[in-house]
Amino acid sequence: MASTTALFTGLSGLNANSRLIDVIGNNISNVNTTAYKSNRLQFSSMFDRTFSIGSAPGANNGGTNPGQIGLGVQASGTQRNFGNGAINATGDSRDMAIEGEGFFVVQGANGEQVYTRAGSFRPNSANQLVTPTGERLMGYGIDSRFNVDKSGIRPISIPIGAMTIAESTTLSSLSGNLNAKGALPTHGASVTVQGDATNGFLTTGGAAAGASTLLTSIADPSISGGATPLFSVGQTIKLSGAQKGVAGVNARNVPDESLTITGTTTMQDLMNFLQNSYGIVPGQTNPDGATTGITLSGTGVMSIVGNTGTMNDITLNSSNLQLYDAAGTQVKSSLFNTSKAATADGESVRTSFVAYDSLGSPVNISIGFTLESTPGGTGSNWRYYAEAGNSYPNASIDLGNGTVSFNTAGVLTTTTPLAISVNRSGTGAITPLNFNVSLSSGQGGVTAFADTNAKSSLQAQQVDGAPIGTLQSFAVTDDGTITGAFTNGLTRTLGQVVLAKFSNPEGLVDVGSNLFRVGPNSGNAGIATPLELGTGKLVGGALELSNVDLGAEFLGLILAQTGYSASTRVIRTTDDLFQQLLSLGR
Repeated sequence: MASTTALFTGLSGLNANSRLIDVIGNNISNVNTTAYKSNRLQFSSMFDRTFSIGSAPGANNGGTNPGQIGLGVQASGTQRNFGNGAINATGDSRDMAIEGEGFFVVQGANGEQVYTRAGSFRPNSANQLVTPTGERLMGYGIDSRFNVDKSGIRPISIPIGAMTIAESTTLSSLSGNLNAKGALPTHGASVTVQGDATNGFLTTGGAAAGASTLLTSIADPSISGGATPLFSVGQTIKLSGAQKGVAGVNARNVPDESLTITGTTTMQDLMNFLQNSYGIVPGQTNPDGATTGITLSGTGVMSIVGNTGTMNDITLNSSNLQLYDAAGTQVKSSLFNTSKAATADGESVRTSFVAYDSLGSPVNISIGFTLESTPGGTGSNWRYYAEAGNSYPNASIDLGNGTVSFNTAGVLTTTTPLAISVNRSGTGAITPLNFNVSLSSGQGGVTAFADTNAKSSLQAQQVDGAPIGTLQSFAVTDDGTITGAFTNGLTRTLGQVVLAKFSNPEGLVDVGSNLFRVGPNSGNAGIATPLELGTGKLVGGALELSNVDLGAEFLGLILAQTGYSASTRVIRTTDDLFQQLLSLGR
């Protein structure tokens, strides 16, 4: 006769297959969910009704098997497929995908660490990378020197448009050829400066001025009688439009400089001002026997002797010196009387480049070489002169000089780089700015071959350092290192993404929004950088797609529908039997 057990057995089939349809439907609906991991439902039979446990073989029979009737089916659990989905390149550096078994570590609103495979991160108002639901991506930060700090994980911050950096120059190099057949120098520039065309500098008392004479005691030669002082306290002497170097060869403008006159400013201060402004290296003996520097004769005539080499020639006209009062109004458009007795000669060449201090401020640097000697059979010797683009109060633009030598093959024998030190006092930057100039690197370095058809040539190569720059973009490497690119061309490490690894990822608890929490059977999270401990490789500018197999899901849907329909047939058949049984009583 019909059994009510069959009704409940069919009902269990309906329930189990409907749960299967739930799981399949969830998989299909998440086919486009980033990094979604598909689920599958596992069935198991329910307890059985045993009417015979069977018997063992004996001497007179062969034994019997157990007699059992199943009482239905149940959903015993789900299994999540943590296999990798396909990687889809998005071109957005904020997107990240994992090729491997790792999980991104993210921090929820309550500080809880949860885990995800979905790497579609975007910055919040604090420049932290967060998930679409607001969880912060965790990783290693950096120290003040942009080194990764692995002392603990913290929210990853990428302040695009907000972080600025600069880098001071530490090294530069020169390349070119110094013409060993160039003309040897015979003398430096010779310029005379005096009060007027006939007299040296005189005091208001009529005596010749000396080095210690106050400027406020110098007579104005344009006013008869000589008792009227040329200068007064608060006025300023400005050097403007002057040049250094032979015109048409290697002339360059001398930086504009000013000398403020006080009650203690002397003629020696004026001479130091001109010497510093032109970067004259004093105390050198030129081939004609003259000593470089600025001196004052017993008749009050100022004599300027410059260094050798056409690049060190001095041009100083009366119009290059002007006088201004304390309010900045020009009092005289020209000062003194100047005359030039000799122009500097000798093979020379100069090049300029821009260095940067610790604050990223540009510093113009000029380096030149003048031929000093060509000893027979030993090559050539050259003197270098390093100059700054501008001087500081009471300081010269001269940054140092020295000699370098080349052998008879034109090869540099002085291997020590040029040491440059620039005063940066009053700028807020580290002072001095120290860096080296290499002559033996950068496209062959500097040579000294004979070139009868051309002049010496020189150019700067590979000058490091950079002005202030703002973080413009970033990229993530396969080991999780985040590298930022700045507008000044520099790149710096901004942090490193970490990944979590679980001994049993299927034991993780799905909490929604593509997030998982540690479960009782997942094991603890092992934190490591990508490429370590089997966490896998990080792919920047890409997202992991869902690993749902639509073909398999549709096939499973057909099987679930078949199972559901078959279970309804069991219930209907049992109902028909009950109807037949009841009809016997009519």
